[in-house]
Amino acid sequence: MRGAEVVALAGHAEAVRAAMARATLYEYAAASAGARPLTGRAIAWATTLPDGTRVVVRHSRHGGRLASLTGDVFLRPTRAPGELARALALAAAGVLTPEVVAYAVYPAFGPLARADVVTRFVEGRDFPDAWREAADEPHRDLLLAATAVLLDSLRRAGAEHPDLNLKNILLTSGSEPVAQVLDVDRVRFGVPGGHVIAERNLARLNRSARKWRSRQGLAISERHLGNLARLEQLTAAK
Repeated sequence: MRGAEVVALAGHAEAVRAAMARATLYEYAAASAGARPLTGRAIAWATTLPDGTRVVVRHSRHGGRLASLTGDVFLRPTRAPGELARALALAAAGVLTPEVVAYAVYPAFGPLARADVVTRFVEGRDFPDAWREAADEPHRDLLLAATAVLLDSLRRAGAEHPDLNLKNILLTSGSEPVAQVLDVDRVRFGVPGGHVIAERNLARLNRSARKWRSRQGLAISERHLGNLARLEQLTAAK
């Protein structure tokens, strides 16, 4: 697309260029055959690049109280370069998060721009969906254990996630789920192993769980949240 600034993994640069021949990355994804919508702050699209790589394409949007005013425009360079940098830093520190394949920044007006971010597709479900689909309490215990491992990895990395909520926890499919963290563009790094960071991350996740319980009827109890805290402490002690 004319005027766009694009960063892509070397092995996928041609595929990204082909996808953007006539549209933005998000428009390409939405119109792709077999594209699957993923719900969150806004719809993201699970699709494939022209080279067959399975990806998720997300259009960057503001959250919070001012979202209706600020919408999808950001001061350049937008949050996309920061998301790439944070994803690389998290991966280097041992925190699982989907790999950023590419991002594109599009001029809006003046110093403002819009952005799309492309991450590698990971087969799984976000925490609320995985929790609802859990067959029994032992399976739910596995989901909590995987989440505790992720929380401990964030603690060890010194990574505080201001947007941590149940929708930003992705649990892979299979008999032994593994948790990955999503939407890392606002992650802040502090002292690795810091207990304050661990407490804040857990507190955000607990608040999110209680909201899902009260507003969406998610069957996650205080006992489950207590188990999550206990499992995180046990993981940290290893």
